[in-house]
Amino acid sequence: MHKSFNPVFTLPLINYLWTAVMVHFLIGCNAAVTNQNVIDTPVEQEIVLETSKVAVGTVILNLDVPWEIVWGPDNWIWFTEQKGSVSRVNPVTGERKKVLKIEMVWHQRTAGLLGMAFSPDIDKWPYVVVDYTCKKDSIILSRLVRYTYSADSLINPFVLLEVPGGTSHNGSRLSFSADGKIFWATGDGLRSKLAQDNKSLCGKILRLNIDGSIPDDNPIKGSAIWASGYRNIQGLVYASNNKLYTSEHGDANDDEVNLIQKGGNYGWPEVTGKADTPQEIAFRQQDAVVEPLKAWTPTIAPAGMDYYHSTAIPEWDNSLILTTLKGSSLRLLKLNEKGDEIVSEHVYLDKEYGRLRDVCVSPAGDIYVSTSNRDWNPSIGFPRAKDDRILRLFKMRAGDKLSPGFKAQKDPGLLSELKKPVVQMGKSSYSQYCASCHKSDGNGVLGTFPPLIGAEQVLGDKKQLIDILLNGLSGKIKVKGAVYNQQMPAFHFLSDKEIAELLTYIRSSFGNKASRISATEVTAGRL
Repeated sequence: MHKSFNPVFTLPLINYLWTAVMVHFLIGCNAAVTNQNVIDTPVEQEIVLETSKVAVGTVILNLDVPWEIVWGPDNWIWFTEQKGSVSRVNPVTGERKKVLKIEMVWHQRTAGLLGMAFSPDIDKWPYVVVDYTCKKDSIILSRLVRYTYSADSLINPFVLLEVPGGTSHNGSRLSFSADGKIFWATGDGLRSKLAQDNKSLCGKILRLNIDGSIPDDNPIKGSAIWASGYRNIQGLVYASNNKLYTSEHGDANDDEVNLIQKGGNYGWPEVTGKADTPQEIAFRQQDAVVEPLKAWTPTIAPAGMDYYHSTAIPEWDNSLILTTLKGSSLRLLKLNEKGDEIVSEHVYLDKEYGRLRDVCVSPAGDIYVSTSNRDWNPSIGFPRAKDDRILRLFKMRAGDKLSPGFKAQKDPGLLSELKKPVVQMGKSSYSQYCASCHKSDGNGVLGTFPPLIGAEQVLGDKKQLIDILLNGLSGKIKVKGAVYNQQMPAFHFLSDKEIAELLTYIRSSFGNKASRISATEVTAGRL
């Protein structure tokens, strides 16, 4: 089912309660654990809600890009690390046990070992599915593999399906429905036209039987395609309300959260966000594109997502919990009773722990979040010592206290009500659209994102610079003697004034000293 494992299929209640009592006893006796990653878990933050207080603490440290975290049938947290390891961690003690190392994993940028999901009934279907990037005869593939779950180990790998992959845009989240069907989100592999091509399995949500065969009731007979029109899905959850939700990276604009319909077309690359241009409206009318529940511009890079349905933290019941990478925050998206509309958005942990990659929910209603600060695009100030980590958010009880040196945080309220500081337009636009790649100091990332300091493309021909921002950039460029393979999106959706102020800010910041660019010059560049 969804990532929070259904308690119907966990240990019998009496065993669960007995285990909880023993764990409590051991903690009270300060039982020693000899794993170097194990720490006492202080309450590092206190989030004050309407009637509840939510504590934030660290379960385990020193991880290497934990891409997927899942609550397992053994009541441990299972997680993948991007370079090829599957491990499980005791959420109470922090004890880690490595389960599997997949040698075939090919890791580069966002490619690697990615999604993982347990079957909803481990007794009836004793399987775990994972997907990872690999190379076969120099061809990059995304591979879906089923393992047999046995005595807290994974054995007997069986390849269910392979689709074309890339160094990025592999999608690769996984989820099970209650009836044991596998849902697999694939990216467009940087080939955007494939998302609208039903002869290709890229840029789709695929639905398979647990043996890898195609269900008879899929929308296209003989095809694994369940829905189409995706750029790069990063979150996928089949919720206990029997609805399938996704989060997806946009290009320069319109990150999305979607409610998935059987056979639905979600627009990419013809429509981004809600159809609001003449071309998008015409395409939507012709192809019946499903509009998102929510879209964000500027983008926040939404990542892993789970559904929260628990009275443990009553204010968050019936909500989607979303991690963000560029946004470096945890977002609470409250749903209406039917689950088909987002009625409010709250933001937590803003910039506190850096990039957040994934989230899962325990049967008790605790929330676990993984950071992603050792990945290919770290934020300034990260990774910190002992990153990456898995955090725990839980309702504070009597006796729980905020540890010295940490702070309480009030619920910020609805996002639309947040007061934003008034800043220079160009600086604000740079922070919203450019800093996640080129960084707030303009230094970029060596070998990945070119620096803006002293770059000839920034300081030279104005027309060329305006053209780059309006139309994007694809291919190899040389900046200050170094070669970068760039896939920069187009920002033509910004107004002429916004583009002029943004480029002027870049040309006059980070030690750069070049003349202003006017809105009139940007207007001429559009012609």
